[in-house]
Amino acid sequence: MTALQHLAVGRHYAVHLPEPDDFDLWRERARALVEADVPPDRVAWSEPGGAGDLFALEGPANAALRLPVPPRDRPPVRASRRFVELAKSVVLHSDPGRFALLYRLLWRLQRSPRIMEDKADLDVRRAEDLAKAVRRDIHKMRAFARFRLVESDEAEAGEHYVAWFEPEHHILRANAGFFVRRFATMRWSILTPRGCLHWNGEVLEEGPPAQRGDAPAGDPAEDLWRTYYASIFNPARLKIGAMVKEMPRKYWKNMPEAVLIPELIAGAQAREARMVTSGSLDFGPRPATLAALGEGLHACRACPIGALESRAVMGEGAHDATLMIVGEQPGDQEDLAGRPFVGPAGQVLDRHLAQAGIDRGSAYLTNAAKHFKYVMKGKRRLHQSPAAKEIDTCRWWLENERALVRPRMVLALGASAARSLLGRTVSVGRERGRAIPLEDGSELWLTVHPSYLLRLEGEAQAEQERLFARDLAQVAARLAELEGA
Repeated sequence: MTALQHLAVGRHYAVHLPEPDDFDLWRERARALVEADVPPDRVAWSEPGGAGDLFALEGPANAALRLPVPPRDRPPVRASRRFVELAKSVVLHSDPGRFALLYRLLWRLQRSPRIMEDKADLDVRRAEDLAKAVRRDIHKMRAFARFRLVESDEAEAGEHYVAWFEPEHHILRANAGFFVRRFATMRWSILTPRGCLHWNGEVLEEGPPAQRGDAPAGDPAEDLWRTYYASIFNPARLKIGAMVKEMPRKYWKNMPEAVLIPELIAGAQAREARMVTSGSLDFGPRPATLAALGEGLHACRACPIGALESRAVMGEGAHDATLMIVGEQPGDQEDLAGRPFVGPAGQVLDRHLAQAGIDRGSAYLTNAAKHFKYVMKGKRRLHQSPAAKEIDTCRWWLENERALVRPRMVLALGASAARSLLGRTVSVGRERGRAIPLEDGSELWLTVHPSYLLRLEGEAQAEQERLFARDLAQVAARLAELEGA
């Protein structure tokens, strides 16, 4: 029996691929089929273990059959570089329909050479989704495969490390080069249900599929690793949704540090509160006026941002405003002008405030961090987000601004502003669109920072602009209620 068989059933062809990740063999047979002018609906693809595994068939239909010889004047098969690169990833997916999808795209490319540029095409979108899932699986294997030391009866063999991983797709061979380069001087094995890799420092060998019990359960070094992991866990930067998205729970069972995660999450809020308390400095007697606060602010050098060559930007607006708007920090243009929200983000904010019917001149605008944090690139000053420690240090100034203005509503633009007001990290996406009571009796409303809208394009920008406008409309409605009461 040959490595690949073509079977004919009527006018249809069935192609069996012995290896589920063999792109070169798929390309060879797909090219031959296109040259023979065989339409996609007349080709069935199968792989080992699939429902269409043709090696399981019996009878005369199992005889090898050659494809028709293409005409001599048949034009060469065309495939763009983008298609080839995409196909190399798609082949690694576990979807049994991937070979048919790729052949259909290859067939269509002969008639529509620019089809890969059509983002709305269903076949192109499906192929890109499969490739994206494969890239993600490759990344997860590199990030979450944990090697454990195993005891060896052969002292001269040296240390041997074994990792267990459960890939979703056929990525083992594709990832082999990364692990060989990364752990070139180490003897290791990677065991998976789809196959194994073994590296002795010189030669890479493949092995049959393994079971979880074939891998070691742990080693003494893991206690040290868990201690280190717990010590670097930063509750102030904890975003559970983002963490679980990047480190899905299904990988936790194979990661020694994962046993600590539930306890660390549970205690994160209390630890964060302690960090905020320790980070909030006492700058002495509270200023009696906004002018006095501004004088003290310009002299502040309590955090690294204050030590930069930028000046503190004081808030501006009505000193008895019902609404206070808090951003993250001044930008380059705000630093030069000495006023908040005068740059591109400020222009976006002004436009939306006007649409919502909110008078900027009647509000008080300020920032969580009072200095512009930047890094130099040539002659340009590029924005950098303030760290949690820097925001917490600056809370004293913002709290005094609030105490002097005494707004009944506070609108926080972005997560940094929200943290400066609540003393903890919050999800703007979950908390936006509703009032959050503050200790002084005022209401806090959250939305995104207008600079976020500037970083988006197309449909994503339009959708976020709509949500931003909705948030400001809700603030405007509530503001009218408070001012009319």
